[in-house]
Amino acid sequence: MPELPEVEVTRLSFADRIAQARITGVRVGKALRWPLGCVPQSLLNRQVLGVRRRGKYLLVDLDQGLLLWHLGMSGSLRFSQDRSPPGTHDHFDLDTDQGLLRLNDPRRFGAVVYAESETSPQAIKLLGHLGIEPLDGQFDLDAFHHGLRQRRSAIKQVLLGGDVVVGVGNIYASEALFLAGIRPTLRADRVSRPRAEKLRAAIVDVLARAVLKGGSTLRDFSSADGQQGYFQLEAMVYGRAGEPCRVCATPIRQLRQGQRSTYYCPTCQKA
Repeated sequence: MPELPEVEVTRLSFADRIAQARITGVRVGKALRWPLGCVPQSLLNRQVLGVRRRGKYLLVDLDQGLLLWHLGMSGSLRFSQDRSPPGTHDHFDLDTDQGLLRLNDPRRFGAVVYAESETSPQAIKLLGHLGIEPLDGQFDLDAFHHGLRQRRSAIKQVLLGGDVVVGVGNIYASEALFLAGIRPTLRADRVSRPRAEKLRAAIVDVLARAVLKGGSTLRDFSSADGQQGYFQLEAMVYGRAGEPCRVCATPIRQLRQGQRSTYYCPTCQKA
């Protein structure tokens, strides 16, 4: 599933190229997770002002309203001058005078939703529950620790939930917990403030490095200009079950949490 780094890499790969473009065509294919929420033709001639990110959502600001894009489990975007006929898994096209933005999503868990503003019911429903943004310079330690203190679930599951801090997906949660020296099964409300500070710093470090590496390409992720990510090649624990820890040489362990694989070092992450 594309997580915050992959979504941010996608944004960076086309945001400058689509800014100020005029919408010339809209094609809606097979139904996605949620309906578009407007008549496609009503978007014609609107101008793209810019592209932002909130959690794992891309917000394409228009001169009237905005489009919220979510890549779901397997979605990806392409922005190019190629206007070839859509393939089997190409479910939404936003054509502009500067290029075609196309959503490809084999599993159709992604979505494109129109909202009149960020305060409209459609936007609040999708964005209103999201937690702190970790990479915008406003990742406050007190708010983060307070959010953890309200949760009795395992810290790994709380990070994945997205209502305390957004974008810490499965790969990045395992990596951040390793850097912070925290066992993924530790209850969130038992994380002390000093350890929360280490975890906050680890989350920022891991996500920022992942963006610089182009995200993680485990199966088929690539940015809107077709580039794959390489963060997975430098992972400390993720996907390395049975291999020696890069710090202490203890074999990395794997366990299941909420139907997801978790990786950790039993020596470096004692509690």
